[in-house]
Amino acid sequence: MTATRRLLSSDVLAVELGPERTLPLDTLADVEVGLWSMAPGTERDTETDEVFVVLAGRGSVAFEDGEVVDLAPGTAVRLRAGERTTWTVTEPLRKVYVAL
Repeated sequence: MTATRRLLSSDVLAVELGPERTLPLDTLADVEVGLWSMAPGTERDTETDEVFVVLAGRGSVAFEDGEVVDLAPGTAVRLRAGERTTWTVTEPLRKVYVAL
């Protein structure tokens, strides 16, 4: 029998994410599960298929169609591949994501 890794992180709020601000935790088939963070500021992005839940911090993500989603601990958001977004972070943000 092969041992499996069950504990992915003992503290997702404190683990160091490194210079890329991302820490992949595991994969499920072709789906990646991981952590991502952003310091206060504004950043533009082109998204991938993803669902995320904010663990800490505050801000918003604005979509090209005009929708703005406020981000706070507990907020769950669905991003679609190719969407252009603008992230505005007011308190250091950390999320757990599930992405293709």
